[in-house]
Amino acid sequence: MWEAIWQYEFLRNAFVAGVLTGFTAPLLGVFIVVRRLSLIADALSHVTLAGIAAGLLLGSAAPAAASWSPLYIGMSFSVVASLFVEKLRAVYRHYEELAIPIVLSAGIGLSVIFISMANGFTTDLFSYLFGSVSAVSRADVWTAFAVAAAAAMVILTFYKELFLLSFDEEYARVSGVRTTLIHFLFIVLVALVIAASMRIVGVLLISSLMTLPVAASIRIAKSFKQVIGLSILFGELAVIAGLWAAYELDWAPGGTIVIAAVVILLFALGWKRGRQR
Repeated sequence: MWEAIWQYEFLRNAFVAGVLTGFTAPLLGVFIVVRRLSLIADALSHVTLAGIAAGLLLGSAAPAAASWSPLYIGMSFSVVASLFVEKLRAVYRHYEELAIPIVLSAGIGLSVIFISMANGFTTDLFSYLFGSVSAVSRADVWTAFAVAAAAAMVILTFYKELFLLSFDEEYARVSGVRTTLIHFLFIVLVALVIAASMRIVGVLLISSLMTLPVAASIRIAKSFKQVIGLSILFGELAVIAGLWAAYELDWAPGGTIVIAAVVILLFALGWKRGRQR
């Protein structure tokens, strides 16, 4: 695989996009898991799928729109849905968890409608669902790079505020943290990361890359910063091992990356149990 990366541009694109995804997904996943919002990635990924299906349908119905990338339409759907989640969390203040299944249901419903209108699955839609090494373009790499840079900048700038919000939202609000702004920035970032990662991991599997490395690191790390560092390390290992397996075995990279993350989690659980004996 390593020799082929230097020969073929599509492999280089897939590798770089994968490394960027292995950084951003666990980085945001740490805060998602700590805030007990793990299902939000599933909800936004299904809405993103609806946007992609709508983009493919629009491209087939209107030739003028055929040049529009479904990636950006899916990204728009995901950002709008993320804002809707925050609005619903404010409406159902005492039942905030209701916001996620509402958006998840809407995403599934719209996806089924748009896919049926497009007469079922196409090759493009299948690659968005489960990822594809050959589908990653140079534009996708630049999009993933821009999203990764934005995520790193927001986390570095608002690390203290995000830390307080993750563990004690009421204390953060009383302490003067601009909770609405921080919530807005974070949820939009999650939406953008999910949409930007769909080419390499797939819409239906990106939530796994946001949670499995975090689950492994929580069993080993001794501080919150260690959880972040180990999550990113495990995410990168899962992506690189998954891409290698996908190339050698000609399998969908989304599936191999997720299985690699599961293997890392099992090793972490076994290592922790061995240390406790």
